[in-house]
Order: sequence, then structure tokens, then C-alpha cells
Amino acid sequence: MASPASTRTAQTVKASPAAVYAAFMDPDVLMQWLPPPGMRGVLHRFDGRVGGGYVLSLFYSEDETRFRGKTTAKEDRVEVRFLELAPSRRIVEAVTFISDDPGFAGTMRIEIGFAPVAAGTEVTFLCSNLPPGLKPEDNAAGTRLSLQQLAKRFE
Repeated sequence: MASPASTRTAQTVKASPAAVYAAFMDPDVLMQWLPPPGMRGVLHRFDGRVGGGYVLSLFYSEDETRFRGKTTAKEDRVEVRFLELAPSRRIVEAVTFISDDPGFAGTMRIEIGFAPVAAGTEVTFLCSNLPPGLKPEDNAAGTRLSLQQLAKRFE
């Protein structure tokens, strides 16, 4: 049964939809903005085509005590599969947390939209089917922090 939990987060980025989309599809650029502040990201593999995807670890700093990792005490590891890639318009991902905790089982869906607006591009993340162990407010906060870093990249 699908989880009813979902989040929607948006951010305007001062760049064209094509430039913003490219920031999602270049592994080096992705790692510059995706890990939220206070976390370090390691990209284990990247395959930028439908059916491909990536495996990513996000590591909490050693002095972080508020959060515990989903994979290990200090690591969140996810496997992301690209379900749809519509350049400059939309990315749809299936995200699975690599975790022994049943609270993080299942596959979350993330739909990322790129809409041209007067100031650049509105980037929207719609995350659905959140695992029960993932608090929607934490998911929204992490997404918001990553989107803010993406926006700063283009300022």
C-alpha cells in the first residue's frame, strides 16, 4: 500500500530550464549542490539515461547529534532510478533507501519540474510515497536546503 505522505518544495533559480536541468544530469555539478549543508556527498555511480540512475551516500558530520543516518549511524545511502527524463522540463525518479530499518522500506517517487518564469526557472520537487520512517517536514527541509544551494550556484 502506498504511503499517503508527500511533500512539495519549489525554488526559483536564475537560469534557463536547460541550464538547471543540466545541473541535475552532470554528476560533478550535482554533487556541488545536492548534499544539504553539513553533509558530505559521495556519488558511487551515475548513469544519466532512463532506466539508469545513481547511487549516492550522504554523510552526516561527526559532531551531528540531532539526526541518525538511515543506512549507518552517519550515512544515508539511496539508489535512484530515472523513470522519465524530459530535458529542460521534467525528471521522475524512483528512490530507495538502502537500510535495514523497515521504516525506510519501499520506493519514494520524486517528480522534478522545470518551469520557465520571468526570473528564470521554477524548480519543483514533488516527493510522494515517503517511507513511514521519513518525516515529511525533514524531507521538505532537506529538499529546500538543496534547492537553495542550487539557486546560489546560478547567482
